[in-house]
Amino acid sequence: MGDMGFILVAVLAFVSVAGIGWVFAGDSGSSTKKKRLKAVSTGANAAKGRRRKVSAADQAQARRKQVQDTLKQLEQRQKRQRKKSLSLEAQLHQAGLRITPVMFWMIALGLGVVVFLFLMLKGQGFAISGGLGFVAGFGLPRWFLAVARKRRMKKFTEEFVNGIDIIVRGVKAGLPLNECIKMIVREVDEPVSGEFRRLIEQQAAGVALDEGLHRMYRRMPLPELNFFATVLIIQQKTGGNLAEALGNLSTVLRSRKMMREKIAALSSEAKASAFIIGALPPGVMMLVYVTTPSYMGQMFTEPMGRVMLGAGALWMGAGIFVMRRMINFKF
Repeated sequence: MGDMGFILVAVLAFVSVAGIGWVFAGDSGSSTKKKRLKAVSTGANAAKGRRRKVSAADQAQARRKQVQDTLKQLEQRQKRQRKKSLSLEAQLHQAGLRITPVMFWMIALGLGVVVFLFLMLKGQGFAISGGLGFVAGFGLPRWFLAVARKRRMKKFTEEFVNGIDIIVRGVKAGLPLNECIKMIVREVDEPVSGEFRRLIEQQAAGVALDEGLHRMYRRMPLPELNFFATVLIIQQKTGGNLAEALGNLSTVLRSRKMMREKIAALSSEAKASAFIIGALPPGVMMLVYVTTPSYMGQMFTEPMGRVMLGAGALWMGAGIFVMRRMINFKF
């Protein structure tokens, strides 16, 4: 019995030690397996994160490339539009004159002939009458066209910012872009409302938005309208927050307007001085001719007087050109 008890105790001790060892070995294996699974899952998550980063970077790069390509296309197209905007027909549209180039040249020719015949009947020489007739027929209509064009473009610039603000408020309220443009037609003064009315009519006829904006820029070649067209075209092709982009554009245009007015105020004295200096010699000559025609008439009848008048006009023209270049600030 003693031997049997000893053997039983030894077997129980062996089983106990083996069980404890098996428990610890099993825990170690499971922990190792867990570690391996965790490492595998961590590597998979890292790979997914890298793929997401690469995908986001590729999308950003593709969007930048698309924006760059769009800007290049717009730049090339705007160069062609600038050349077309310098034609006489485009200038007549920019000035708001409802006449054709043929009618314009007929009016200019008629004005030059009338001035020429009037001076000839007054006894002036052929050279003087022809020169003043040429100036009246070629220079005066072009000057009137330039003044009307500049005045209309200035008025468009002043009202254009208000139109952009209407689009920003409408887009923030959830209205589509076409409805915002119709609101500009109803609420903003001419010439902005007329230009946007043409844009709506062209869209109704099947013209795309970008093509309609390019035609508007041809009729009104202003940097402000160029910025506006660029923002809309890029937003249409690449997406983005239109209200935020146009809001920033409105802020920039208002800052440009303030800078323009400040420059005009600072340069007003120089412009007034140049105008007085340029107008003084012709004014004095006309005053003397009206008061004492016999005294000044010799300048038109004598050969030496005509040479002096021609030289004086040449030098006056050169001086006016130089002064204009000095006071004509680009902003």
